[in-house]
Amino acid sequence: MTSVDLTSSKKDEDEEREIMHDDLAEDGEHEDVSSELDAAQQEYLAHNQQLEELLSPMFLDEAVLYKLARRFSTTYRNLALTSDQQFLPTPVTQLPTGRETGRYLAIDVGGSNLRVAFIELLGEAVDSDVRPTDATERSRDTIRKAQRQRVKRTLERAWPIQEHLKMDKAEDLFSWIGDCIAEVVAESLSSDATKKDIPAELDMGITFSFPIMQESLAEATLMPMGKGFAISSNLNLGNILLNGYEKHTRRPDDEDEPSTKRRKLFALPKLKIQAITNDTVATLASLAYKVKSLPNSRVAMGIIVGTGCNATIPMKLSALHESKAKSVNTMDPGAVETIVNTEWTISGAAPPLKELNVTTKWDVELDQACARPGFQPFEYMTGGRYIGELIRLILFDYLTTIAELSKRSLPANLVQEYALTTTYISDLVAKARSDNDLAQALNKSLPPPESSDWRWDAQAAGAFRKIARAVQRRSAGLIAAAVVGLLACAREIELKEDSNSSSPENPASPQSNDDAITESAGAPDAAVASLNSAAVAANHAGQGHVVPVLDPTPIDWQSGPEELVVAYTGGIIQHYPQFKEMCQQYIDRLIMRTGPQRGGKSVFLREASDGGVIGAGVLAGMVVRK
Repeated sequence: MTSVDLTSSKKDEDEEREIMHDDLAEDGEHEDVSSELDAAQQEYLAHNQQLEELLSPMFLDEAVLYKLARRFSTTYRNLALTSDQQFLPTPVTQLPTGRETGRYLAIDVGGSNLRVAFIELLGEAVDSDVRPTDATERSRDTIRKAQRQRVKRTLERAWPIQEHLKMDKAEDLFSWIGDCIAEVVAESLSSDATKKDIPAELDMGITFSFPIMQESLAEATLMPMGKGFAISSNLNLGNILLNGYEKHTRRPDDEDEPSTKRRKLFALPKLKIQAITNDTVATLASLAYKVKSLPNSRVAMGIIVGTGCNATIPMKLSALHESKAKSVNTMDPGAVETIVNTEWTISGAAPPLKELNVTTKWDVELDQACARPGFQPFEYMTGGRYIGELIRLILFDYLTTIAELSKRSLPANLVQEYALTTTYISDLVAKARSDNDLAQALNKSLPPPESSDWRWDAQAAGAFRKIARAVQRRSAGLIAAAVVGLLACAREIELKEDSNSSSPENPASPQSNDDAITESAGAPDAAVASLNSAAVAANHAGQGHVVPVLDPTPIDWQSGPEELVVAYTGGIIQHYPQFKEMCQQYIDRLIMRTGPQRGGKSVFLREASDGGVIGAGVLAGMVVRK
C-alpha cells in the first residue's frame, strides 16, 4: 500500500515540477513575447515581478539554512557553557524506560487552557522479553508492540483560562485551579472502579507552560508568567497549588464556611506532588515513553511550536557551565547528563540571524513594537503569536506601495496591530483552493470600510496567499535549521563544512520550491517511522525528496540505521497546513547536505499529542517507580 501511495505522490509532484518549470521558463521569455501581450497581461506580469522583489528578503535558500544550522550549533554550545538565561538544566536526568506503570493525576496549565486527567501507564507487555525465533514472527511481534496502547487517559477535562482569571491575584487563580482539580478527583472517586478504595493521597504530576526555577523535581518557583497573566511575583508553585485545592480535603461540617457548587459531601484525598516540569520537557518525556517499543528509534529532543517556540534536549553535564552541572549533581550525585531547557528564542541565540541577514525590515518593525524589544527575536519569526502580525505588516506594505492603496481604504484588521491572527490565516488563507475563492471569502470576513471603493479581487488575494506562504516557508526553514543545529550541538549528528557536491541536486530557487515541499502521500507518522533511511531514500529518489543515503557506507552500518525522533507539539506545527511537512523536508535536505551520518542516522518529526498532560503523568510515574 505504501509503494502505491509513494508512486502516486511521485506522479503528482512530477506534474507540479513540470508546471513550475514551465512557469519559470515563461518568466524567462517575458521579453520575447511582451509584444504579443496586451496591456492587462503586461501589467499582471509587472505586478507579479514587483511582489517577488518585495518578498525576496524572506526567501532563504538551502545553503543559507545550512550555514545557519552550523552557526546555531556553535552558538548553542557557547550558551550552554556561559548563559544563565538559556540552556538551563532541569531536575530530569534521564528519560523514561517505558516500563513505568501506575495511575497518576496529571495537570497541564497552559497559556490558554487548563487540562486535568488521570494518566494510566501500562508499561511493557508481560511477554516482552520472549522473542520469537522465526524472523517473520519477530517482525510481527515488533509491529504488535509498536501498535500496543501504552498510555490510557481517563476523566479528562479541559477549561479555558478566562481573561479575568489571568488578571486576578495568584491566590484566586490557583483557587480556581484547585476547584477544577477537585471536580476530576471527585468524579474519579464516585466511579465504580474506585468507589471501594479511596486513597489517602494521590500521586500527581504538573506541567506548567511558564518559566520556572527548580531545585528538585517536586518543587518549583514560578517566575513572572507573561502571556497575558498579571502575576509578577515569584511563587512556590507546589505550595500555592496545594493551598488552592486544600479546602476540598475537609468535610463541610469541619468548617464554618459554606460549601461551593464544586464541593462534595465527602472529603477528597490529599495530593502529593511527585513531579513539576515545563511543557517542552513533558512533551519529550511523553513521546520517549511511547516509542520505546519501536525498533531503531530514539527520542533525541522535543520542540514546541505554538503560541511561542522552545526546545529541550538531553546534554552531558560536561557540556554545561560548572554551576549548572553542580546544581544537577546536588539533586542527583550520579547523574552524567540532564534534560536541558534551551529557551532558544531568547536574544543570546540571535547573532547568527543577523550575521546571515535573515532579519528583514518587517522583523525589525515587529520587534520594536513588542513589549520587550530584542528579547526573543527567533520567536518573533516562528511563534504563532507573531506569524499573523508579520504577515499583516508585509501585506500592509504591499497594499500601500505596490497596490498604491491608502490606509483609509483598507480593512481595519490590516491596519490594527495583532488584529490579523495566525489562526485566521491558517483556517482561511492557507486552506483556500483558489485566488478567486479566497477573494470572495475575504470580502465577507475581512471587508474594507464601506467608504472604500476597493474590494478584494483575485490579484490581491493571490498576493495575500504568496505573502502568507513566504512567511510560513521561512518559519519552517528556521525551525529546521535550529533543530539540526541543536542536534549537532548535543553531538547527535555531525555538520561538516558545506559542500555543494554533497547535495545530490542543486537546490531549486525558493520560489520554485514553494509547492514541492510536502510529505509523501500524507503518509501517517507510524508508517513513515517504520521505514529505515535507506528505504526512504530509494522510494523518494525520483521525487526530489532529499534524505540521508549511505555512500560510502559507515563502518558501523551493520548495527542498522537509527532514527532520531524529534517530539513535537503546538498549534502551529500540528495544525497549520503543511507546516510540519515543510519542516521535515528542510530537515531532510540539511542532513543530506552534510553527507552520510554515522550509523545511518536520520531525523524524523513525530507528534506528541497532548504531551503536556501525558508527560506530567509519565514523570510522576518515573519518580514513584524509583
